[in-house]
Amino acid sequence: MTPALQYLEASQGLINRVRDQLPVIQQTADMFAKTILAGQMVHVFGSGHSRILVEEMWPRYGSFPGFNPIVELSLTFHNLVVGANGQRQAMFLENVSGFANRILRNFDLMPGDSALVISSGGCNVVPVEMAEEFQKRGVKVVAIISTTHSEASTSRHRDGKKLQDFSDIVLDTGAPVGDAMVKIEGLETPVAPGSTVGGCLLVNAIKAEVADRLTKAGQPPKVLTAGAVIGAEKATELFEAAYDEHARRIAKYYAGLGV
Repeated sequence: MTPALQYLEASQGLINRVRDQLPVIQQTADMFAKTILAGQMVHVFGSGHSRILVEEMWPRYGSFPGFNPIVELSLTFHNLVVGANGQRQAMFLENVSGFANRILRNFDLMPGDSALVISSGGCNVVPVEMAEEFQKRGVKVVAIISTTHSEASTSRHRDGKKLQDFSDIVLDTGAPVGDAMVKIEGLETPVAPGSTVGGCLLVNAIKAEVADRLTKAGQPPKVLTAGAVIGAEKATELFEAAYDEHARRIAKYYAGLGV
C-alpha cells in the first residue's frame, strides 16, 4: 500500500468515527441553534493549528452568521516559523496561565451563549482555561479533541485537568496518538496528521445540522455563497447581509464591558 493510500484509508476511518458520533453531533447542533435563534453567538476558539477549524466554521463559503471566531495571532501565526513571531513563542504562550482570562475580558458574555473549543490534545493551558472560563461565566462548552491522543498526553493545566474536564459535550476527531497517520519504511516517525480532517468533518456536520434547525424555525441563515452558484449580484448581497448580521450580533458583546 502506497503512503498516499495509507492516508486515504486512515481518513476513511476518521469518517467512520465521526459517523459514530451522530447523536452527539445532533445534541451539539441543538445547543448551537438555540443560541443563534436567541440572537446570541456561539464562541469558537482554537489555538495552534486548531485555528483552521475556527475559520472553517465562520467565515467561509457555506457558512453563516451566529459564530464568533476567536483567534489570537500570537498563538496561531505559524508561517514565520523562527525569529520574531516564531513558533517557539507561540508554543510558549499557549501554556501561559491567565491568557484565556485576558482574551475573554474583551467580551461581555451572556446567559444562553455557547462555545466550541478545539484542541487536538486538550492539554495545553490556554484552550483548557478557555473552556474553564466559559463555564465559570455560565456558557455551555463543546470540545473537539482527539480522544486517544489526549488520553496519552499530560496536561499542563495547574490541576492536571484537560479540555474535556471543562466541557459539557466532547467530540472526537478520531486522530491517533501523535496525530500523524502514515508510517514510512525507513523513517522512524510517522507523517501526515489526521486531526484537521476529522475536525473539519465534525465542524461541517454540525454546521449543516444547525442550518437545518434555523431554517425549520423560520430563520434561514444568510449563507456565504459563490457567485458561480447564485450569480455575482446575489452573492454580493448575501455577503454584505451576512457581515452586517455578524456586526450586529457581536456589537452586543462589547456594549456592556466595564459597566
